[in-house]
Amino acid sequence: MRNNLDVCQRATVSKDRHIVTMRMQSPGKSKVGFHQPREGALFDRIQGRLWKQYVKVCLLCLAVISLYIVMLRPQWLLYFSDNDTVEPIPSVLHTGGRAIDSGSMSRSLLKMDLKHEGVTHVVPKLRLKKVHADTSSPLNYSIDVNEGVNNSLGLSKNIRIYVYELPSAFNVDWLKDDRCSNHLFAAEVAIHQRLLSSPVRTMDPVEADYFFVPVYVACNFNTTTGLPSLRHARSQLGAAVKYVSRKMPYWSRNKGRDHIFIATHDHGPCFHTMEDAAVVAGIPSFLQNSIILQTFGLTDRHACRTNNSIIIPPYVDPRGVKEGWSPDLQQRDIWVYFRGKMEIHPKNISGRIYSRGVRSMIWKKFGRNRRFFIKRSRTSGYLSEMRRSVFCLCPLGWAPWSPRIVESAIAGCIPVIIADKIALPYSHVINWSKISVTVPEKDVDKLSEILDRVAESDLTTIQENLWDERNRRALLYMDPLTPGDATWQILDVLSQKASNWTHHALQ
Repeated sequence: MRNNLDVCQRATVSKDRHIVTMRMQSPGKSKVGFHQPREGALFDRIQGRLWKQYVKVCLLCLAVISLYIVMLRPQWLLYFSDNDTVEPIPSVLHTGGRAIDSGSMSRSLLKMDLKHEGVTHVVPKLRLKKVHADTSSPLNYSIDVNEGVNNSLGLSKNIRIYVYELPSAFNVDWLKDDRCSNHLFAAEVAIHQRLLSSPVRTMDPVEADYFFVPVYVACNFNTTTGLPSLRHARSQLGAAVKYVSRKMPYWSRNKGRDHIFIATHDHGPCFHTMEDAAVVAGIPSFLQNSIILQTFGLTDRHACRTNNSIIIPPYVDPRGVKEGWSPDLQQRDIWVYFRGKMEIHPKNISGRIYSRGVRSMIWKKFGRNRRFFIKRSRTSGYLSEMRRSVFCLCPLGWAPWSPRIVESAIAGCIPVIIADKIALPYSHVINWSKISVTVPEKDVDKLSEILDRVAESDLTTIQENLWDERNRRALLYMDPLTPGDATWQILDVLSQKASNWTHHALQ
């Protein structure tokens, strides 16, 4: 038995030695063969964990992106709009006498994108801020809006107007330049201000008859000429339309027919100084259905006037009219008066004939006539000279209308209108034939004889009609809004329009 045990031990030792020898001869092979199953399982477990981490990271990224899109959805959608065309804006805006790069403005308004009909879409950037009512601002007023408010203004029909709260870059930011609220195009500012505090304003868009879109397009002043530049007007208004159409459903409800815009420029909503270029550009497609308050107007059909246009007076600061002042008490020692741009040679540097040659003819024919007070530049005493004059010449410039028509009427100086086929503001309430003299452009060289005949026959009657307080009030944007003034006249026309249509409920 002992021998058998020894044999077994020797066999075991021999086997162990054989295994050790085999491992020493092929350690790598033995190691791989021995540990391969265990390492394969570990690798599978690690790989599975990594895929789980990848999935978690991807889901987290998708959640963050979705949240970002939801937060910025109204502005984000503007970049994918396929409606309406607007013109490009210059890379430099001019305001307050200094140039500002439009790409670096803190509340930059415009961005080029989406070409259509040969011009470019412009949409607001995402950094725009909304304007909220603030009693510390001269543009914001607090009013009580009651259900069934009485027609306290005495309009033809009680109407309600909703004033959009646009980002401040569309309007109030421009008021940093004092000229914005005081120049001849400033009716866009005055009307906005009056509506904010008007009893016709509603804070509930559901009950509104009209929607007012307050955009100040005439406050971008050229640093060279000091005059408003309109190159950005289409893009600025286009951006406003996209903004309100995405924020609320009311634009799409009637395709903008009950929305009100202001275009107090040479050729109104065509937004160009030169008539030929304005006609070619036409009215932007997104404004063609809307109500346009404009100073430009002709009695004939014109590409820059729609059926929904309302001819309004240009802005004249009402503070220049002293309380209790009466034109009939003013001494008038100037017979015929004119101050302003006067081209000695009618062909302007642009190659176009300025004023259709009318002003050049006035200078050539009457510049040395002692009965005519004619100067080629304006001074601070411009209005006081009008108050001393009997007749004030109001020839056309690049456009038929002129601020002199309103300025002279307010000063009690009889407007001598020299602009064929001009449509005058509020002709449905102001009988212009009784408070002014109209001279055909072809008869401008006969001015002296024409005015002498008026003086002999109708001078006193015309002056009495002109000095009627109701006519003068209708041409001034009073502050606050006053029954019968220029803003009230707009509201009354709108109330009559509202009587002629059926208000469509939102589907």
